Amino acid sequence: MKVYIEKDALAVAQKALSLIKNQITKKADSRICFATGSTPLDLYKLLIEDYQKGKIDFSKMVTFNLDEYLGLDLKNEHSYHYFMDHNLFNHINVKRENINFPDVIKYEKEHQNGSYEQVIEKLGGIDFTILGIGENGHIAFNEPDSQEQDITRVVDLTESTINANKRFFASEKDVPRKAVTMGIGTILKSKKIMLLATGPKKAQAIYDTLLKPVNSNCPASFLQNHKDVTIIVDELSAKLIKNKI
Repeated sequence: MKVYIEKDALAVAQKALSLIKNQITKKADSRICFATGSTPLDLYKLLIEDYQKGKIDFSKMVTFNLDEYLGLDLKNEHSYHYFMDHNLFNHINVKRENINFPDVIKYEKEHQNGSYEQVIEKLGGIDFTILGIGENGHIAFNEPDSQEQDITRVVDLTESTINANKRFFASEKDVPRKAVTMGIGTILKSKKIMLLATGPKKAQAIYDTLLKPVNSNCPASFLQNHKDVTIIVDELSAKLIKNKI
């Protein structure tokens, strides 16, 4: 794994921007999987700025997203559909027909496990995946005890994830308890993976991801088994790995 330690969150976003621009420049119809949460927001702002300046063209890009809550209307401001529209898709020239999410109805009501993988495979697989990481080492909503072979499925969110997400909701009772998430096995099929982390609360997770043996207690540690992973962290989230990598 390639690891870049940048001075702050903005520098992390700038480094990530350079990698995505390089991907799209080389392959205009790249199939890119996007993450939600606070960590990639600076990156998405930079992508919008470069699009507005004519420096990047998303018209041929195909997108996937890692996950979506169950129990929320897709137009709800807390849904990940809304998040991506509000923070990126509505501001660039990606075509609506090229935007893909796991179908919550198929997973929640019809129990069609594997349906998202079928969509991904039909569209040619994923070229580049953007990941954040949770304080407990989760990637997407693959919580501790997730397995390397897992595919997209319905999962129960842990209390630590619910607590981390409640700042986005009016009260804790409004935070969804279940989600559909792309599985670790599906993520690992991406040709390239880029994980971003900022802030001191992510330091232990980054240490466990990079320096501990692969294990299901830290789902992100399964990234050690992928041949092309880039991890970009700020100094605060890298405080436990400095001088050790």
